[in-house]
Parts: sequence; structure tokens; C-alpha cells
Amino acid sequence: MFVSAETITTVISALGIVLTLGSSMLAGFAWCIRRCDRVEQTLGARIDAVAADTTELKIAMARLEGPQRHLIVAAR
Repeated sequence: MFVSAETITTVISALGIVLTLGSSMLAGFAWCIRRCDRVEQTLGARIDAVAADTTELKIAMARLEGPQRHLIVAAR
């Protein structure tokens, strides 16, 4: 069986293009995953900070709305 040089060149160049496109798509997908993970970490830190602020706010509101202290005489 005889295969011409043009056919071999075409097959090799097609394989090169497929490998190049595949590797670039894989690298792009890996970059997207790393980028999403970084956003998730910063978002998690921001959510934790908001949770801590909310807890402090709840404690402050409970102190304001709670029962009056027994040792302090309220002015009427």
C-alpha cells in the first residue's frame, strides 16, 4: 500500500491542530476552575465577616431590647 507524502503531511498537520486546540482548551478550562476557586475563597471570607458582624449586631440589639438591669434605677 502506497501513501503519498501529501496525505501523510495532511494527517500529521491535522493531528497537530487537534492536539494544539485540545491542550489550549484544557489550559483555558483549568484557568477558569482556578479563577472560580479564588472567587469562592474570597467570597467565603466575606460571608464569614458578615456572619460575625451579624452576630455582634444581634448581641447589641438584645442588650438594648432586653430587660432592664436591676441595679440601675430608671429615670421616669
